[in-house]
Amino acid sequence: MLITFKCRSAPDVVMLENLAQYLLGIIGKRLGPRGVINHDELGVAISKLEAAIVTDKQERAEHEGHFHEGEEGHDTHEIPIGLAQRAFPFLDMLRAAQKENTDIVWGI
Repeated sequence: MLITFKCRSAPDVVMLENLAQYLLGIIGKRLGPRGVINHDELGVAISKLEAAIVTDKQERAEHEGHFHEGEEGHDTHEIPIGLAQRAFPFLDMLRAAQKENTDIVWGI
């Protein structure tokens, strides 16, 4: 199922339900049929998401040494997309909404 986040300050952001649930969980919200991130919650939400991205990047860097790209006798591994790439459109929306003091809604 697709979830569409709407905000007057940014273009709509559409994502799969499992990613929406994960990102909302990071910022302390629950995915319901309808919901809102109030403009006064945006500062904390942005900080939490940015911190999660930094942690994800650090963990990925630590595990990067476990990929044996091009080494003989090892299968090549595709490095999965990180949180920074998956969360960027949503984080961009959060920042735009904070800048213009607007709310973000879904399910409407």
